[in-house]
Amino acid sequence: MKKTFLLTLGLLVLTFSAMAQQVDRSRIKAGLHAGIPVADAADISKFSIGLDIAHHWGVSELIDAGLATGFFNAFGETNTVTVGNVVVENEFEDFQFVPLAGALRLYPTYDFNFGADVGYAVGINEGNEGGFYVRPSMGYNITGNTELNVSYINISNDGNFSIVALGVLFLF
Repeated sequence: MKKTFLLTLGLLVLTFSAMAQQVDRSRIKAGLHAGIPVADAADISKFSIGLDIAHHWGVSELIDAGLATGFFNAFGETNTVTVGNVVVENEFEDFQFVPLAGALRLYPTYDFNFGADVGYAVGINEGNEGGFYVRPSMGYNITGNTELNVSYINISNDGNFSIVALGVLFLF
């Protein structure tokens, strides 16, 4: 699966590079996000932070396509369960991922965008295999070079690890 993904990612880079030569608008975005794990992930983590980096090329005035990566860390949680007179403490390590994804953004207005990143999230910490990565998002242009966004991060591999995140991106 990783080889197939890397081959697909390479083809996307070549395709988007060719598109970038045809359209003169190119955007680099970098920023930070903070999130709250939801569903099953909420049992093992209560908070996450991350760094986002993306390069988008203008396909048209309304559509950008590109590549996205970054890093995020979901802080492990310690849970205590009491069954009768027995107390069991479960301590979970931090979960760390580096996403490698293709990105698509639609701009119905100058101030508003929505889209998604789709790819593979590489697990960094020991025992973390990573998985299929999807991140739908909505963004609002606060100033000409600052965007506030809300996203839902989901990594699936024999289960789902999900986070709802709020972030800020700076355009360069």
